[in-house]
This record gives sequence, C-alpha cells and structure tokens, in this order.
Amino acid sequence: MTALKRMMGLCVCVSVALNVMAQDNALFRNYDSDQLSQIELQSMKVDCKVASRFAHTTMTTKALNAANDSQEVFFEVDLPKTAFITNFSIEIEGRVYISEVKEKEKARQQYEKAVSSGQTAGLVRASGRHMEKFSVSVNVAAQSIVTFTLTYEELLRRRLGSYEIMIGLRPKQLVQNFEIVVDIYEPQGIAYVDVKSTFITNELLPLVEKTVTDKKAHVYFSPTLGQQRQCPDCEGTLIDGDLFIKYDVNHAQDIGEIQIVNGYFVHFFAPDNLPQIPKNVVFVIDRSGSMTGEKIKQTREALVTILSDLHEDDNFGLVTFDDVIESWRPTLSKATPENVAEAKEFVQTITARHLTDINKAILHAVDMLTAEQNDSLPDISMIILLTDGRPSAGQQDLPVMQENIRNSINGSLSLFCLGFGYDLDYSLLDTLAKQNDGLARRVYEASDATLQLQGFYEEVASPLLLEVNLDYPGNTVSSLTQSHFKQFFKGSEIVVAGRMQSDIDSIQTKVSADGLEDRFVVKGFAVAEEWDTVFPEQDYIFGDFIEHMWAYLTIQQLLDKMDKCSPEEKENITAEALDLSLRYNFVTPLTSMVVTKPQAGDEETLIADKLTEDLPLDALYDPPQVMSIIAKDSSYFADGDPHFIIELPDQNDSLCFNFDDKPGTIFNLVRDPLTGITVNGQIIGEKRPVPGGKMHTYFGRFGIVHEELGIRLMVSRKEISVSEKGEQTQFFWSTTRTVKGQSMDLQIIKYHSLTVTVRNSVKFQIILHKMWKNHSHHQDYLGFYILDSHVLSNTVHGLLGQFYQGVNFEVSDLFPGKDPDKQDAIMFVKGNKLTVTRGSKRDFRKDVKNGENVPCWFIHNNGLGLLDGVHTDYIVSSLF
Repeated sequence: MTALKRMMGLCVCVSVALNVMAQDNALFRNYDSDQLSQIELQSMKVDCKVASRFAHTTMTTKALNAANDSQEVFFEVDLPKTAFITNFSIEIEGRVYISEVKEKEKARQQYEKAVSSGQTAGLVRASGRHMEKFSVSVNVAAQSIVTFTLTYEELLRRRLGSYEIMIGLRPKQLVQNFEIVVDIYEPQGIAYVDVKSTFITNELLPLVEKTVTDKKAHVYFSPTLGQQRQCPDCEGTLIDGDLFIKYDVNHAQDIGEIQIVNGYFVHFFAPDNLPQIPKNVVFVIDRSGSMTGEKIKQTREALVTILSDLHEDDNFGLVTFDDVIESWRPTLSKATPENVAEAKEFVQTITARHLTDINKAILHAVDMLTAEQNDSLPDISMIILLTDGRPSAGQQDLPVMQENIRNSINGSLSLFCLGFGYDLDYSLLDTLAKQNDGLARRVYEASDATLQLQGFYEEVASPLLLEVNLDYPGNTVSSLTQSHFKQFFKGSEIVVAGRMQSDIDSIQTKVSADGLEDRFVVKGFAVAEEWDTVFPEQDYIFGDFIEHMWAYLTIQQLLDKMDKCSPEEKENITAEALDLSLRYNFVTPLTSMVVTKPQAGDEETLIADKLTEDLPLDALYDPPQVMSIIAKDSSYFADGDPHFIIELPDQNDSLCFNFDDKPGTIFNLVRDPLTGITVNGQIIGEKRPVPGGKMHTYFGRFGIVHEELGIRLMVSRKEISVSEKGEQTQFFWSTTRTVKGQSMDLQIIKYHSLTVTVRNSVKFQIILHKMWKNHSHHQDYLGFYILDSHVLSNTVHGLLGQFYQGVNFEVSDLFPGKDPDKQDAIMFVKGNKLTVTRGSKRDFRKDVKNGENVPCWFIHNNGLGLLDGVHTDYIVSSLF
C-alpha cells in the first residue's frame, strides 16, 4: 500500500470574461470562444524546496491578454489542506498588490463590507481529498501582462515509510515556459527518490530529470511547446495529471536526528528495527440504514483484507451497530487462521438496517477491551470506529456523549474514527479521537474506498513503542512542542521542535518508552554547528526554516488542544496560536489573508480563509471563478424523468420523488414573494413512447424571474434569452462563453451547462442533456440545480422551494420490497406515515453523460405525503 499522499498542486485555469466597463455600455457583449481565447500563458513555474521535511513552495504564473479588449483572467491553485499559505501577490501594469494576514474577525469586517458593496469576496474552497483550491481573478487590460505568485509551507509527514509530494499539473492549454523544480536537502542522507506521473508518456518520460546524491535530490521537468502538444498540429496539451515524488531518508536507529540552527532545534525520531507490540483491537462498524449499497459492500471488502493482515499475536473483536449492538463474539479472539476465517464469514453477513447509536457501540467496545487488558504484558488497545453519520438513536446529546466516552476510556486506550462520506458530523469524530489519543480521517465515497480503509489500518497496524517520552533539560530549551506520544507506529516519525535558551549551543536528549521485551531508553547529545556546515547547499535552503517548522508544529498542536480543554484554557491557547499565526504570516483557522486586487476603475478586497476538515467537500462542477465558503445548506434539484432530489446534510440523507403529467404542462419550482424570485419549468415528452411503455417526460424549458432587478431569463434546449431592464440579449448552447451584466453573470459551457449568478442573490445551474438527433424515442432535455440559495426568504415555496428550510423525517422497520435488490421502509414525515423505497437517482453536475448516483429514499405516488398538497397544485399557466 502506498503512503497517503502529501500533496501540492498547481491547476491554473485561464478563463475570460467581459470587462463590465465596456465602451458601448451594452448590458451584455456577445463574444464567441474564439474571440475570448487570446489569453496566452507565458510562463508557469512551481519551485518547491524541501529542507529536513519542511516544504516551501512558490507557484508563479504569468499571463498575457493578447486581445484588443480588457478581460478577466482566473488563477486557480490546488494546495495541501495541511499547508499554511504565507504570501500571495498580483503584479499588473507595474504595480504589485501584496496580501496581508489578519485576525479572522478583523478580516471578516472587510469581507462583509465587500459583500455589502456587491463584491465577491471568497478565495478558498475544498478541492478533493487532500487539497483545497485557491482561486482569484483580475481584470487585465488589452495587451497587458499579469503575474500571480502564491507561497505556502508545510511539514511533510512520514507515513508507511516515506514522504510524498504530489504536484497537480493541469494548465488546460500550452505554456510557453513551463517549469517544475523540486530541490530536496536532508542532512541525514537520502535513502531513495522515486518520481512517477499519471500523464507522462514514453515521449515525455526522458524529460523528467532526477539527480540524487548523498544528501540532496533535484527533480526538473520543463517540456517545450512542441513537447507539450498532443499531436504536431494540436493546440491541446499532454500535461494533464499528477507528478508524484516519494522519498525517504536514512534513519538513525537509536536517538534519531537532532539539528540546531539559529537558536532553534528539531528532533526527528523514527526507529524501524524494533519488534512489534501485540495489539488488542475492536472494529466498530456502522450498519445503519444510510450505509446501504456501495458503502456497506466496500466496508465488508476492506474488513476481509484487514483481518488477513492481523498478526497472530493480536487479539481482535468485531462490533456492528445500528440502534442495536451486536458482537461477533462476546470477548476478544486470538488472530489465529481459524478465528480469522470465522470472522470473515461474519463480516459477509453485515447488512445495513436501522438508526445509529454511536455512544452505546463505543462503550460496548471499551468494555470488551478493558476485560482483556493485562498489566504483566505490554500491549496496545485500540478501537477503530467506522461510521457515515451522526447519532440518531440512544444518547444524541453530543457533549454528554463525548464525556461518556472519555470517562469510560479514561486514557486506557486509543480511539480512531473513520468518517465515511461527505455529509457526516466530522467535527464530532475529530473531537472524539483527539480526546482519546487517536485521530480521525475521512473516507471518501469513491471506487477506491476499500483501499482507503486498508491504507489507514496499515498506518496503525504495527505499534513498536508505547508511552514515548522525549526529554530535554529545562535549562537548555523552551517553547517545546509536544514531547509525549501515546504510541509510535512502524513507518511513521515523531517530530519535536523547540527554542534554545540564550547562549546555549548544545543539547542533551533522552528518549524512553515501553517496548515489547524491554524498557526502551536511549540518550544523545547534539551541538549546534555553523549554518554553512550543516547546510552547505544554499540553493536548497530557504531562510530560517527550522524556526518556521517550530511555529508550524506549535500552531497545529495548539489547534488540536482546543478540543480538549476548558473554556478558560481555550481562550489562552487561542490567543497564543493567533499570535504565532500573525507573527509568521500563516493563514490558519484563526486568521484570514486579505487581498486587495485591481479592478476596472477601483480596487476590490477579497478574503482567503483556512478550511477545516469538517467543512463539506465542494462536489459541484464549477468553471473557474471566485467563490466563498459557506456552510452546506439543504440542496435540491430536478433532472431526468423528471426526478426531484432533496439533499439533507443535517440528516445525512436524501429524499427523492418524481411525477407524471402531460407534455407542455408548466410547474412552479421556486417562488419567493419577498425577494421576487420565481422559477418555472415546462415538461416535454419523448418523440414517441416506447411501444408498450409509458410516456416519459422531462423538463424542456425554464423561465427565471427576479422582479426587483428586472431580470427575465428563458432557457430552452436551443437558446438562452436574457431580458434585463427591457434590453434583450440572446445566446446559444453552441459556444463556450463567460459574460457579465449589471446584475447577473452567465457562464456557458458548450453543449453542457449554464451557470447563472444573480448579484447578491441566488446561483443556479441548468444542465443540457444532448441526445442522438436520430434517436427514435429520446430528445434533448434540461436539468435544474440550485447551487446557492442562502439569500432566499422563509416565505419561499414551490416544488423545490418548500424544502429550503429542510425537512425532518424518521425511517424505521426496513423490510424487503417488491424489487429484491431494494429495501422498503416506513417513513414518518410531515405527520404522514409512508412506505418508501431505498434507491438512487442521478446527479449530473460533474458528469453530464453518466451522472453520479445519489442514494435516497424514494417517495411514491408523485411525492404524496412529502409535498405540501399534491403535485398538480403547482401547475401554472405560463413560464413568466
């Protein structure tokens, strides 16, 4: 299993939009994609310097607007979630705009001021498993150049015996000067360096230069324009994928490596040649109804493999839970081949059922482990919890539940929490893990979820030491980072940093821990050396990186402590972490980066915040644009036959329904009397019904009105008509374009989607489904998706609008349905008792051809019992 990736990525997408200050004063100017393609990427460079595991990365992109009109240029970068941005600047027409890191509350005041004046103020959003996306745009005058520079820093963590950097390379067009430079300097000596890629062909492979000597490595990749082309006459680029750089260092087997430079020290400790300590482990598996389908299948597959990897000296147990707790056996079992085989048989019987009682399940596992603990033999006890939701049965008061679990464990074991999917309460799992000497991870719903689960287990499968203490005389060091660790696992690394006292140039160290056979105790001594002696290769080094590493570690650990301490302690910890964040210019969860960017005739203030893992992953397909991060509300859309889907993150589930009616019927989807927003949709039928089948209907036209702004938008399968304050503009699906109006922005992706952003209002997307024109039955149709509805009022209604406030429901009594592959259940919603079916509908935002399955509870009879009234109550006479 490869190590979990430490990622850094560059994805510079250049898109163009009309300068709103166009000379002819038209509300919209009609540019086709050829006219708007004159943005030339003159250069793109990633410069990554790694010194003693600490990475400093600078990404620089220079673009020329070769058109005769000013245009909007977008800069997007994927960077690691564990990284802290330290600087960002924009250079345009000889002027440099530099960011400033401020306390989040002070930056928020600027943010709210920017939003109130109609500016878009967000810069950072989630972008995948290990990444977050930094995105900004700037208006560039004709024949002018803009340069974007972003810098961030992070500590590379050792997992499964290696450090790994990933550089995402997706420029989307040819780049005149393309350069990737990675320099690694490790005073301990480099054991190996591997470079791989998902996009490098046989032609490109020789262009990747790798040079490795005793203590340094150099990786260089710089294809010419011709080498980037997909074919000799093509404008498309081959550069579209990820570059991986994996390496390890030569680890000292006793005291580790200590480096002292400029008054700061760092201690790396990673012995790998120790015997493994047996473990007692209980796997606690969620089998509630929301685990139905692929989740429970992938969980079973992962458990079968994990059970095969248990060591014979290990003891293990299996607990499954919904609102009822069930153990494979009442006590732990030795991991003999016979017991493992029987456990695998039990795993294959796990099926999704009812509600979720996390509290009771964990307490049951604690009781099983407590009964097995033996003071005479060294071992490690752990619980590995896998769940996809939040408590819906038993103890549901989160602070009470956390206290119950913490008191029951009482420091005697570690709790590791795996959260399956996007819409779970990740902050709950993170807090439970931190309070109980473990860690939390998100498992993403994807085809490789089984491998994700196995990979996490591998990280904790081989404990080598327990209760590890790294001691340094108090009169020689201060401001020490964490120096006590509950356990040390094979393939990982302990890192401690601190400040040296004045006039002290040496340090004594003692490492003590519990090993399998004996007490592990080693002592060491390190002396500060001159900078030029320790780091002779100046090209590989950046500033006072050990000091920055100490600040990075200290901030990370202070943020972790905030979940474990009292309110009084939390206030002091927050103040200390904030002070360090501001002093070292780090964008952390306590700070924001303020960027003043040039705009036509004015300047605009934008805010970049540090995301946390409990924010939901932004899974929407969205062309490059400036976005702000908001909490995920209920989302809803209509697509297909026509299928209505209501996603409810608070309940970690979705509801769906459809209805049949005559082609030509117009339905109201959204109606908000206070904001003046109305959305209506007209359904169409097939060319002709399948013989012997029913007539399927779809949406063929939408009408959108914003009364206050004087906007009317009609979207059909062939054209898009805009009326803004009486002026008419027409667009077609056949051309990709981005246009801006006084009150509304449009982004059209050719034969794919239309994204509409109404200033200070709603944002929605219409998907065009193209069918083969000679198909005997099917024809083109549309889907409607609400992307941002937070400005709607509480009076909003309609087939979709009525769910703006969400909807509460309960599901119980699962039983086999008419379809043997699907389960039925009883649902209580809006005072009604309904029979519903577990199924899935398709969300086409990311994949317009195949769609993505959304598990949901299907409400029969045209949504009767879920809708207010019946579906025919929402029929209207016209689109507007």
